[in-house]
Amino acid sequence: MDLGSISPDTLLLLGAYLVLGGAYLVVVPLALYAWMHKRWTVMGKIERTAVYGLVFLFFPGLILFAPFLNLRMAGQGE
Repeated sequence: MDLGSISPDTLLLLGAYLVLGGAYLVVVPLALYAWMHKRWTVMGKIERTAVYGLVFLFFPGLILFAPFLNLRMAGQGE
């Protein structure tokens, strides 16, 4: 089966799956990590509840990046 025998509709569908899957597993989780890192200490309770909901929704993508990110706050020193 060569690429020329695949219909344009199938290619469009595969492209849509790749775009949506990439957004779900890569783009939105990284943006959510950046938002949490920037706002963690100043969030209000409604914003924190919304962030927790987004963490629940995008958990598969967040768990992919969790081993590579360190969001711990800086301590008081040695």
